[in-house]
Amino acid sequence: NEINEVPFFDVQLPYELALKIFQYLGKSELGRCAQVSRTWKILAEDEVLWYRLCQQEGYLLDTSISDHSCWKLALKNCRTRERTLKTNWKNRIGAVSQLQYEVGKILCDVHSCDGVVIAGYTSGEVRLWDTRTWDYTAPILEPVHGPGDAGPQPHVSFVRINSSLAVAAYEDGTVSVWSLMFGREPIHHYQHNQRIQALALGSEGATVATASGFEVKVESPNDRGFWRTTETFEIQKLVNFLNLVPDVTGSPVTVAAAEDIVYLLKVEDPGKILHSVYGQPVTCLDVSAHEAAFGVKTFGWLLNEPNQILLYNLETSQCLKKMGNSIGDFTCVNLQNSPPNMLVTGNKDRRVRVFDLRKSESLCSLYAHQLGVSAVQMDDWKIVSGGEEGLVCVWDQRMGTKLWEMHARHPVRHVWFNSHSLITANIPDEKTPRGASIMDDDLTMHRKHRGIIYAYEFSVDQLAVESVLPICRSSYDEVTGYNYNIGLAVPYDNI
Repeated sequence: NEINEVPFFDVQLPYELALKIFQYLGKSELGRCAQVSRTWKILAEDEVLWYRLCQQEGYLLDTSISDHSCWKLALKNCRTRERTLKTNWKNRIGAVSQLQYEVGKILCDVHSCDGVVIAGYTSGEVRLWDTRTWDYTAPILEPVHGPGDAGPQPHVSFVRINSSLAVAAYEDGTVSVWSLMFGREPIHHYQHNQRIQALALGSEGATVATASGFEVKVESPNDRGFWRTTETFEIQKLVNFLNLVPDVTGSPVTVAAAEDIVYLLKVEDPGKILHSVYGQPVTCLDVSAHEAAFGVKTFGWLLNEPNQILLYNLETSQCLKKMGNSIGDFTCVNLQNSPPNMLVTGNKDRRVRVFDLRKSESLCSLYAHQLGVSAVQMDDWKIVSGGEEGLVCVWDQRMGTKLWEMHARHPVRHVWFNSHSLITANIPDEKTPRGASIMDDDLTMHRKHRGIIYAYEFSVDQLAVESVLPICRSSYDEVTGYNYNIGLAVPYDNI
C-alpha cells in the first residue's frame, strides 16, 4: 500500500514518519532524494516540506499552504526574483521618478513608510504619494480651518508617517493627525504654545509625541477612538531628538535627547535620566525595541575621549557598548532598520561606519561624502548613504565598494529603501532664498531652490512603462502645460 507505507530500503515506514525524517533535509538533499525512486520522489516533493523551506528562507510569510499549488516552484520563483533585484540594485537598472509638486513651494520635511511618502512645504501644504502604485497625483492633506485663517498658512516643521497615520507639525506650534483610511480631513488636532522642536510617531499603532519648549507631550486614542493627552513630561532642557520605543505593550515609552541629557520617559517613572555627562551634547539618536543608540560629542583636548556612539539597554538602563573613535561628530545613526546586532552611522568626518554590536570596533569604514554624512540605512548586503553636498551613494557592504551615486543640489535629509525601491529627499537649508520671490513671473528660477524627492523602482515587473520619463507619458488630454521654457513639440506645447 504505497499511499500509507513507504519502502524505506528494507523497512516499511508510515508516510507521516518518513515525512518527519525528510523535514531535516535542505533543498539540494531533497533534490538528490527525489532521484532515488518514484516513492522517494513523491516524498521529497511533498508540499509541506517545500512550504516550510519557503517560510524558513523568509519568503511569502503571510501565506498559508493552500495558497500555492506547487511550493517548490514558488520558492524557485522567489529566489530568482531576489537575485534579479540584487542585480538591478547593483547596476542601477530601474525606473526613477521625481515626486512633483506645485511650483514655487520649498520642501521642509519628508518621511516615508513602506513606499508611502509624506512631504511638507513652506506653503503649509502636506502631500502624500503612494509609490507602490506609481500614482503620482499627490493628494493634499487638508489642514484644520479656523474662523480667522484667511492669511497664509504657517510653514510645516516636521512630518511623520506610519502604516495607518500621517502627522504634521507646523511653525506656529499646531499638530495635525490624519488617518490614511479616512479621507483628507484631520482626525485629531492640538496646539503647543511655542515652536515644536521634535516630532515622533510610533512605527506601529497610534501614538504621537511632540516636544516644545521644556515640555514633551504624548497623544494617543483611547479604547473608543477618542484622542487625548496620555502624558505630559516636564524636562529641564530643550529637546533635540525624540523617538517612541517600538513594540511596547501598555503605556508608550519615549526617548528624548535634550542637549547633553538622554531621558527615558515612562508614565510610572516620568523624569528618568538614561545618560547625562555635562558638556557632552548628543548629536543623533535612534531607538529599537530594547536598545537606544546615540552619538555623543566630546572635547578631545579636554577629556581624553573621542566622539562616540553609546548603546544603552532600555530595560536595565545600563550602557552596553561604547563604539567609535572619531574626530568628527556622529551626525546620523540607524539602529531600528539595521540587521540584527548591526548598526550604521554617518559622521562629519565624511565617513560611513558599520558596527557589530557584539564588538566595539567598526566592521567597515567608507569614505563617502565631501561635506559630511546626513542620512544612512543598511540591510544585509548594501548601505545607502546621503551627504550634505547632495550625493546619494549605494555601497556593497561586504566589498566596501561604491556601486553607484546620484547627485542633486541640496543636502540629503531622508533615505529609505526596501528590497525593490528607494526613496531619497534633498531638502534645502534655506527656506526663503534671496531674490526668489514666489510672485516672480519666471518660475524656472525657483526649481533650484525647491528641493526634490526621488523614487527609484528596481523591481522587474514595474519597469516597462515607468522607466519612460513622466513628460513622455502624457495622455494628451491636457490642452496646455508648463514647459519649463523648453520648446517641446509634444506634448506640452499648445495643441
